[in-house]
Amino acid sequence: MFNLKTLKSVLVVSLLTAGSLSVAAAGTAQAATKQTLVPLSPAEAKTLVFMREEEKLARDVYLTSDSEWGMTVFSNIAASEQAHMDSIARLLTRYHLKDPITDSAVGVFTNNELRVTYYELITRGDLSVMEALRVGGFIEELDIKDLSLAIAQSRHPDVIRVYENLMSGSRNHLRAFLKALRQRGGTYTAQVLTQSEVDAILASTR
Repeated sequence: MFNLKTLKSVLVVSLLTAGSLSVAAAGTAQAATKQTLVPLSPAEAKTLVFMREEEKLARDVYLTSDSEWGMTVFSNIAASEQAHMDSIARLLTRYHLKDPITDSAVGVFTNNELRVTYYELITRGDLSVMEALRVGGFIEELDIKDLSLAIAQSRHPDVIRVYENLMSGSRNHLRAFLKALRQRGGTYTAQVLTQSEVDAILASTR
């Protein structure tokens, strides 16, 4: 049987062991936190900021096309683009980068090139519903190309993971737009990627 002295010794050892484990766990957590917060390179940061607004470009064009043509494909994909924007916004917050979107209104951009592109694309999309669907294809091809470059540039697993998820979404969106176009008897020619790249995406489910 334990006497009182022995019991006290056991309790002290247990407390010391628990305390050591807690300190070790805290140290491991702090190390993991520091690792995830390794700053982005200037090039990575610039790309992430740009991609935030490029996803807004897609959302805004699709919202405008939905307002003009009232097709579910536009409203559904616009909602998906909002989710893409939110994913990038979380990365901007994590890496303490300034969000370029200060006004979420449709057609408002910090990047002047994207603002000009927005008006060019909605002008095309106003011509016909077929052309609006081709504009959707153009945007998704552009996203796929830019995301491919961003993935190749990045050295941060969490950023790459978000970009890969966005890439998968863009491939799905491209298939959806081209399916809607072909259901209406329309044709499509690659606008940013090569035709073989577009054909490969259409033939795949990924």
